[in-house]
Amino acid sequence: MITHFRKLDWILITAIVLLCIYGLVMVYSAGMITSLRDGYSYDYYFQRQLTWLYLGIPVFIAATIIPYKLYDRFTPLMVLGILIALILVTIPGVGVDRGGAQRWFQIGSILVQPSEIAKIVMVIYFARVYAKKQPYIQEFKRGVLPPLAVLVIVFALIMRQPDLGTATAILLACGAVLICSGARLIHIVSLGAVSLAGIAYLATSADYRMKRLTAFRDPFADAQDTGHQLVNSYIAIGEGGLLGRGLGQGIQKLGFLPEAHTDFILAVISEELGIFGVLFLFLLYFIILIRGVRTGILIKNPFGKLLAFGITFQISTQVLFNAGAVSGMLPITGITLPFISYGGSSLLLTIFAAGILVHLSKHANIASETREETQPSWEQKRTS
Repeated sequence: MITHFRKLDWILITAIVLLCIYGLVMVYSAGMITSLRDGYSYDYYFQRQLTWLYLGIPVFIAATIIPYKLYDRFTPLMVLGILIALILVTIPGVGVDRGGAQRWFQIGSILVQPSEIAKIVMVIYFARVYAKKQPYIQEFKRGVLPPLAVLVIVFALIMRQPDLGTATAILLACGAVLICSGARLIHIVSLGAVSLAGIAYLATSADYRMKRLTAFRDPFADAQDTGHQLVNSYIAIGEGGLLGRGLGQGIQKLGFLPEAHTDFILAVISEELGIFGVLFLFLLYFIILIRGVRTGILIKNPFGKLLAFGITFQISTQVLFNAGAVSGMLPITGITLPFISYGGSSLLLTIFAAGILVHLSKHANIASETREETQPSWEQKRTS
């Protein structure tokens, strides 16, 4: 056990812990007014997020200990389970409908979102399949095509909820695994082109998605309706400046900025903590990106390598999507900010994925030390 803790990547762990604490503080600040508006006590969303974080601690510890090869064995059951869950959640009376979207199961007072579980399950599935197909990964029919059928089904089921943002995030994470698997460039480019065309069609095929695109291009054209979120996000970012108004002193969260504690919590961070607060946040994400890529490079096992890359780029993609939406660089997708935004299912599953990444980093550290021990020293090279 002592050896286990000694081999862990404590830089990565520190970044994850700081992100969880950062998120908890900002949910408290951003969610106070929303809690009162919804008829709860001022710390309602904070307390719920804190409960999920407590649940996440043993989940994180378990994920750092459980051998990652165990996921290989149970991948078929996990994929079957998530397919069943994604089908059931779209059935009227079974799934919970909120704001025209049917994405949740209600278990007591807890809402569970299967599409959040699908994010990590699909990364594990793609890593497993492409690891096994390494001998013929450059053949399209045998090496690349088979798992794409499952991805298309998952994508279609999530689109029925509807949730283009999450479906696209899963598509990109799985695409990152494919790119890192060693598939031929022509296959990757072709699939990427087809995916982009499909996403573009879906983004313009529904009125509410077209309104989001219109608001993205010119939010001030309809600042009271379709552009309302983005305009108030701009105001929050502009008012924050370098140092911000101060923690808890934000104005836009007082009913001006919708989804202040979830999708647009980054705007609240910018207003209250300023550019330096945002830069510190992105420094923590950058640490996860660098340590994750390092893990993927160093680890020897193909499944572990692809799993590390998949989890790393899954988290990074969500950060990119959320930051892009809040800043007006990308259309609003409804994707939350990992570790930071309010949401139990999202937080718990992100913590679980981060725990797997920490476990994989331990194996990368062992592989790195083994490589150093087997390489001849400078003195040995000189004498030989």
